[in-house]
Amino acid sequence: MTPAIELNLVTKTFGSKLAVDRLDLAIPTGSVYGFIGPNGAGKTTTIRMIMSIIFPDSGRVHVLGKDSAVESKDRIGYLPEERGVYRKMKVGAFLNFMGRLKGLDGAGLDRKVREFLARVGLAEVYRKKCEELSKGMQQKVQFIAAVLHEPDLIILDEPFSGLDPVNRRLLRQLIEEQRAAGRTIIFSTHAMFEAEQLCTHLFMIHRGRKVLDMPMAEVWRRHDPRTILVEPRAPDRARDDRPWSSLRGIAAARPAASGIELSLADGADVADIMQEAARLMPLRRMELKRANLEEIFIGLVGGDAAALRAEHDDDQPARTSAQSGGDA
Repeated sequence: MTPAIELNLVTKTFGSKLAVDRLDLAIPTGSVYGFIGPNGAGKTTTIRMIMSIIFPDSGRVHVLGKDSAVESKDRIGYLPEERGVYRKMKVGAFLNFMGRLKGLDGAGLDRKVREFLARVGLAEVYRKKCEELSKGMQQKVQFIAAVLHEPDLIILDEPFSGLDPVNRRLLRQLIEEQRAAGRTIIFSTHAMFEAEQLCTHLFMIHRGRKVLDMPMAEVWRRHDPRTILVEPRAPDRARDDRPWSSLRGIAAARPAASGIELSLADGADVADIMQEAARLMPLRRMELKRANLEEIFIGLVGGDAAALRAEHDDDQPARTSAQSGGDA
């Protein structure tokens, strides 16, 4: 099957800043592809090149079998990072207008708009002006605009930004519905938990370069931390790692937020160690811990979580000043 999107040796610079460096990427049709990386890594620049908003300095971009997104624009739904609705338009009129731009028309369009608004809990805002809505409501309206025409490809740039936990869960459900309908979905985020929940494939980028690109199942297989989390029942044992270091097959024991993390030595049998741990002392819980994407990312690019978050913060002023051509 032809990939939905192909990038071959794509490079993009903004002045002296190398935003994307010789990027190769093939996104399978029907996948949910997460673009992961800190702010300034190259995610949004890559998306803008896929969308033909900007063009690479070198390399090739193919979208839905065409040489550019321009040739497939009615088959694409796009939620940009820079949110924007026609503030003076009423919500229903805005969504009907966006639907007509994508080739929809007739009485069925307005019915579809009303049904979608009800689906996201906004039935009552149909006649309100967009400027009267909260940021989260506007974001849901823009998501509707992106998927109303049932596109083959949906691109969502930081779709969870500004949403409360309830609406983040709703948006995850809506994305899952689009995936179940066979659509290819790209979404970029620096909130790695969302990618863990949704992605079938993962693409990590750091300072313009690809550091990981593979199916999620392969990510978990390759980056199995072989760590057991134990939480002793006795409060005085909850942070004491000393008894655990003596267990055969344990390379290291260290206090964690909710117990003790036991790192397994090479060749150690997980089942045997869990049995030994259960005999050592009464436990409130014990589980085999899976790496999270932040830990995997830090392991690939080096450094630690504090340094990575500081890099996020340092990127913010540059990102704001270069909004028209920079990256997020």
